[in-house]
Amino acid sequence: MKYVSRFKEKYEKEVVPALQEQFQYKNPMEVPRLVKISLNQGVGQATGDKKLIDVALDEMSKIAGQKAVSTKAKKSVSNFKLREGMPIGVRVTLRGLLMWEFMDRLVSVSLPRVRDFRGINDKSFDGRGNYSMGITEHIIFPEIDLEKVTKISGMDVTFVTTAKTDNEAYALLKMLGLPFKSKNPQQQ
Repeated sequence: MKYVSRFKEKYEKEVVPALQEQFQYKNPMEVPRLVKISLNQGVGQATGDKKLIDVALDEMSKIAGQKAVSTKAKKSVSNFKLREGMPIGVRVTLRGLLMWEFMDRLVSVSLPRVRDFRGINDKSFDGRGNYSMGITEHIIFPEIDLEKVTKISGMDVTFVTTAKTDNEAYALLKMLGLPFKSKNPQQQ
């Protein structure tokens, strides 16, 4: 028997029928789905200390469960001591099983560990059905060993969906378990 993530199973058994009823889709293939989750971390101090990129790569790879890659500067900016081609950040894109597993860990374990957590902002939709959120401390992930952390850094998490509107994407992510602060982005 093949392993299926519990969030993927939840999507197929609960979310698809609920969204199909809510938005009056005739075909279950019309229902929006999660395509990928992108994690991105800028490491601005890497211009002075090259080891910070290696540390960020290692930590991001642990968090994602997949090897992260470094991003390079596109332009030289003398004020920031930045030259074209210098590593300046780390990113990783999750699809398939790793995406569902990351979503499960994020909602079930990591977000509840945030200090004074009252829900995530629901105003970060891009108008095309994608949602981005910032995480200020990467130490909320249980994969990070707190004794080895030298510097606490943040990251951006982007959920890319096939939804055509922000309402559809909001409904999809809400049903998948993302703890939004308010009711609906269109009702404000």
